[in-house]
Amino acid sequence: MDDPRAKQANYVLTALDRFAEYGEREAIVSPERSMTYADLCRETLALAAVLRRRGIPAGAAIAILAGNRPETMTVQFAAHLLGCRTVWIAGYTPIREQHDYLARAKTDYFIYDTMFYAERGAELAKLCPDGTVFCLGADGLGPDLLEPLPTDAMGMAALLVDGSAEITALTADVVTAPQSVFYTGGTTGSPKLVLHEHRFFLALLAIGAAWLASGAPALRHLAVTGFQHVSGQMTNLLMLFTGGVVVLRNPMDPATLLEVIEQERIMSTLVTPVQLYNLLDHPATETADLSSLLLLNVGGGPVFPTRLRQAVERFGPRMRMTYGLSEASFITEYRGVPLDPEHPERLRSCGYVFADSRVEIRGEHGAPLPAGEIGEVWTAGSLVMSGYWDDPELTGETLVDGWLRTGDLGYLDSDGFLYLVDRSKDMIVTGLGALNVFSKPVEDALASHPQVRLASVIGVPDAEIGEAVYAYVVTTLDATVTEAELRALVTEELSDYQAPRTVEFVDTLPLTGMGKVDKKALRARHVISAELQ
Repeated sequence: MDDPRAKQANYVLTALDRFAEYGEREAIVSPERSMTYADLCRETLALAAVLRRRGIPAGAAIAILAGNRPETMTVQFAAHLLGCRTVWIAGYTPIREQHDYLARAKTDYFIYDTMFYAERGAELAKLCPDGTVFCLGADGLGPDLLEPLPTDAMGMAALLVDGSAEITALTADVVTAPQSVFYTGGTTGSPKLVLHEHRFFLALLAIGAAWLASGAPALRHLAVTGFQHVSGQMTNLLMLFTGGVVVLRNPMDPATLLEVIEQERIMSTLVTPVQLYNLLDHPATETADLSSLLLLNVGGGPVFPTRLRQAVERFGPRMRMTYGLSEASFITEYRGVPLDPEHPERLRSCGYVFADSRVEIRGEHGAPLPAGEIGEVWTAGSLVMSGYWDDPELTGETLVDGWLRTGDLGYLDSDGFLYLVDRSKDMIVTGLGALNVFSKPVEDALASHPQVRLASVIGVPDAEIGEAVYAYVVTTLDATVTEAELRALVTEELSDYQAPRTVEFVDTLPLTGMGKVDKKALRARHVISAELQ
């Protein structure tokens, strides 16, 4: 009899087949529990059955607020098996943005994690219609999806790892392909909803297959970046698709990170530039056992070349620089960064294209530029988003003939290495978790003070937090407002990480010919000021 799964295109079915082959091998490790690949198969099918039992139909849109735990991954697989659209909520964003995000994403159901987000999840749950809220864990405002599945659910007495009948029962009416929506932002500060359709996950399966075919080893990966981020989701899925082990942890101090690498025999991990700097500056790095580590990936922002040199000297060929964004999760890589005396400038590079990605540097009118000339970075490939959810106008501006306009400025050298020189978007990446800060909300909060006339913020290099929010403020005559008061105002209106580290009071702000604040001039002004100090 034909296997019914052969007639399905859903990537989860292929993944389940791979997981079944891996059997009792370790798959996910967290402080709370560990899972084998057989467990992952069973729990994915069981949770899919629970979703159906609870009345969530195939193809529904499900918003998810969850922490770094194994069940976060199984709920994704279960929902996608049913052809659902998962909408991932970043836990650190202000609640009013999260509420707006849910409304704009047109979600049908909301699932939140009572272990990591009990209070925030409950706040959002109160805004959702009755009967649409579910929990991962007990004591929430909705039924616990992790309770044992009744034996008669879906008419099945048990769920078997390789039971085609059970899969048929779950997916008989599935007519939609799975999708995921992720939260990001833009120069206006308004959230953008990045849509990755089924082809994104199929591409990850293909990349995983190519990795295995190359003879590369399955990795034991330390995952600190949450599943709500495209980068975290992509990396964790690749590890599972290749039979690796995902070791889940929350952000930690350098000493603890080194301990986990040693104790868990970690082979790969991803850190932000700030986390890399903290590792370099911590004395425990000199004596830590890093013999198991093969790849020390760095992403989420630019790295100072001097610090990258120190990292290569300290960690050797393990260093791997990565460049991507929510709209294109992995564009370039620079693996085994060398200290090449013939090309010292490459310490400023983010490498060459990854997998089937393509990169061009284009001028103002979209024409490709020759090597060495600065322009906007355009990219194409299977990891590029399908568009912005329910925003055809913005999608049309950003996706042009299959190419994504990244909004980043850079150039290619004659060997194909990509160099970024600035961001045309006013996004500031700050903090240990590579948190995104957008200018306009901060400027709006500053300008809400009655003694503030104008305000503009930029991101400036900071050795402690990567990039710091730096505010230029023009006040009214005889104003008495202080820097501390403005920082407190932004913290109250938005959050602490979005508050300016420095507020500089100025008489005027430079303007462009169009009457807009000239942020390029502000950045140049800051550089000159820093050099004079």
